[in-house]
Amino acid sequence: MIEINNVEKRFGSAEVLKRINLKVEPGEVVTILGSSGSGKSTLIRCINGLEALSGGAIRVDGHDVSTSAGLAAARRRSATVFQLFNLYPHMTVLRNVTLAPIQVLGQPRAEAEAQARALIDLVGLTEHADAYPQRLSGGQRQRVGICRALAMQPRYLLLDEVTSALDPEMTGEVLAILARLAAEGTTMVFVTHEIEFARRISDRIVFLEAGELIVDMPTEAFFSEEGGLAVPRIRKFLSKMTKD
Repeated sequence: MIEINNVEKRFGSAEVLKRINLKVEPGEVVTILGSSGSGKSTLIRCINGLEALSGGAIRVDGHDVSTSAGLAAARRRSATVFQLFNLYPHMTVLRNVTLAPIQVLGQPRAEAEAQARALIDLVGLTEHADAYPQRLSGGQRQRVGICRALAMQPRYLLLDEVTSALDPEMTGEVLAILARLAAEGTTMVFVTHEIEFARRISDRIVFLEAGELIVDMPTEAFFSEEGGLAVPRIRKFLSKMTKD
């Protein structure tokens, strides 16, 4: 379980997260929605320890990410896919995917490569295993990013606007992979602007506004007139997003 308790994050005098409380159970897909600057990506970066908390606590399977030992344990249980790929350009696809399992998990190279090739095949990139990132399209690079995260055998997959830099066709490629993972029971915390996709795969929707969590609802309730749409700010947000 990911437990977020009264989490605060400040950058100088700016309050980016304000006493956020959230729990993610194993097997859930929880989507975080909100306008730009609402704190969505910052929350993901706090979960994986890329940002230090200003207050509160985050625990991943009981491990406190504010301590060195707790963060190391949490990172063995979670993996993050970023919006800008972050692949090593001087390494092949196969090497990008095997690097962390070998160096962090201590997997034997042969085992790591066999696992990596299976993941690369899963996302339809078998023929590109020995290619370098610059030879791939944006959608293909993002699929490699997903492989790299899954190679760590995480219990929790954190996804931060993974389609924001992609064109519609490439976005469809990546979302198809994520839909498959969700159907297989992968636990995800998913920051996105892909409203219809979120509606299709999410168990719950969380809505942030100016650093505050204002709604945490089952997906069906969030999109209902009696639930999320009864909140004027959410109705306005959804109306704008669906028009765009």
